Amino acid sequence: MPDSTPAQLDLLLHDIGWLITVDKQRRIIRDASIGVKSGRIAFVGKTATAAAQAKATIDCAGMVATPGFIDAHLHSSFHLSRGLADEANAQTFLFDRMYPYEAALEADDVRVSAQFAASELLRHGVTCFIDPGNYHPEASVDGALSTGIRMLVSRSSFDLTKSVLGILPERMIENTEVALAGAEEVLARYGNTGNPRLAATASFRGLNNASDKLILGLKELATKYKTLLQTHACFSYSTHDSSVSRFGMGEITRLEKLGVIDENMLIVHSGWLEPEEVAIFAHRKPSLVCAPSSSLHNGYGNFVMGKLPELMALGVNVALASDHASSGVVDIVQEMRLACCGYKEVRANPRVMPPEHAIEMATINGAKPTPWADRIGSIETGRDADIVLFDTDRPEWQPLINPVANLVYAATGDSVRHVFVAGEQVVKDGRCTRIDERELHRQIPRTVARFSQHLRMNDIVQLRWPVT
Repeated sequence: MPDSTPAQLDLLLHDIGWLITVDKQRRIIRDASIGVKSGRIAFVGKTATAAAQAKATIDCAGMVATPGFIDAHLHSSFHLSRGLADEANAQTFLFDRMYPYEAALEADDVRVSAQFAASELLRHGVTCFIDPGNYHPEASVDGALSTGIRMLVSRSSFDLTKSVLGILPERMIENTEVALAGAEEVLARYGNTGNPRLAATASFRGLNNASDKLILGLKELATKYKTLLQTHACFSYSTHDSSVSRFGMGEITRLEKLGVIDENMLIVHSGWLEPEEVAIFAHRKPSLVCAPSSSLHNGYGNFVMGKLPELMALGVNVALASDHASSGVVDIVQEMRLACCGYKEVRANPRVMPPEHAIEMATINGAKPTPWADRIGSIETGRDADIVLFDTDRPEWQPLINPVANLVYAATGDSVRHVFVAGEQVVKDGRCTRIDERELHRQIPRTVARFSQHLRMNDIVQLRWPVT
């Protein structure tokens, strides 16, 4: 039976060609309408049964609708780093490129970067993202939330200045007490603001630059503030081998011995696992994050070595992410295709990672580790109206026989037409509604010029062909 239509709606998305609900039944509804009232979905069903009056109606004939996507791991402060970290191994990427870049950023640079990141996410259908943090979290919040997106903010934490891979820039070096105090300040400030588009998490950037004391302290803070603990782990052979060399065990084994892995932990990458670490994940059930373009861009080997399809089959929640602009793609639609096709290729098995799994990873699975798990990630009555509409009057969407296949195997985020967050239209006809994107794009070269003064740009940017 269709949902009953309330007498008066704020918004009616009318005559949608295909609605991919990702609801409990995983329904796909033809000729559908969605009614929105007070920011929530009040009606989902056939257009013929949507009889209510609405203050505003949008004709969605022929379009494909999905829930708003969740990017489960996006460094918003890295959005001005495209072209700075190409053809680099893990050591070069982190210690010669990205950490010096990050150390050069001032608060205003981070604000511009975060606003730019959020605008690109929204234009590609992402309505919520999880940020692993930086040293100017307040600037990240100001920049990102100005666009209307949802965000989980963090303050990044390190306390071991040296690892096998290198030494952190002086500006990023701090002791355990300072790192924990900074993390708690962010959790106290942003963890319970009453803003339905903002939450906070505890975060340490990686295990090789984090002491046991820092990890345990952050876990205590995450428990105190009832939120996530997040980290990168096992993203390359280098980090895995460094952990074994320095601590005598793999990264996940170390976390298990510390007693911090549970369903309130978010672990990004998780490609290089020892056999017993697969069993740890299957038992503890943290949320894992697949970041396909990041691994493919840097040759980390997460598809070759990773076990994410098998872990999903064991009941582990796996979400999807674009990671950062320094790997080029910040488009969750393209990440879905890369996730599916990457695992099909390395397994030599076309049945591995079907497109439905990728859509779940980008929606309902991504919602699970957020505080809005019962409000976002699917299109169902009572959930927040986070909705994406795709323009199918484009070659990649035709012929439209199977919208799931078209979305994952053919489309990109560039075909997003409209985006709504809690019923507010934040993208209209492919443009952000809350900010002046042209002015933002004019700010970017000035911002890059400012922080570039602190970097050896000629060493970082290596054009292989002559520039005249």
